[in-house]
Amino acid sequence: MTKQEKAKYVDDLAADLASNNIIYLTDTAELTVEAVNNLRRKAFNAKISMRVVKNTLLEKAMDRVEDKNFGDLKEILKGATSIMFAEIGNQPAKLIQELRKKSKKPILKGAWIDEAIYIGDHQLGALADMKSKEEMIGEIIGLLQSPAKNVVSGLKGAGGKIAGILKTLEERAQ
Repeated sequence: MTKQEKAKYVDDLAADLASNNIIYLTDTAELTVEAVNNLRRKAFNAKISMRVVKNTLLEKAMDRVEDKNFGDLKEILKGATSIMFAEIGNQPAKLIQELRKKSKKPILKGAWIDEAIYIGDHQLGALADMKSKEEMIGEIIGLLQSPAKNVVSGLKGAGGKIAGILKTLEERAQ
């Protein structure tokens, strides 16, 4: 790779890092070609962008992104590194968990999700169990709607009872 190609690669990688809020770093070394192709296919189907990167170029790209602090993620850039970009925070973790049922890899090196940094493979379970923004919004809306539904059903039920009592009283009077 020439200097110009490296510079363009680092610029493109820095642009990807700047525009994504969900970044996973994994170790996919020693996977067979079939396993890597399977990983790429499943990642593509889950709308996860994935590519193998050189650690030195990734570190340079991280340094170029001004509005994000990648902190300790730079320290884990050893060995083979694949980077995943996603729109849903727990999606890459769930994909890794699914693949780990059949193989020991990919291994989670670290993740950067909306300013939070997760280091180490032991974080995989927590990341997979993390709720997405859409799930959290749905739960909040459900919680907010619950009291309103109770009030409405209470009013409907009470109104029906009063109408029934009045009708019974009216029938008795006649």
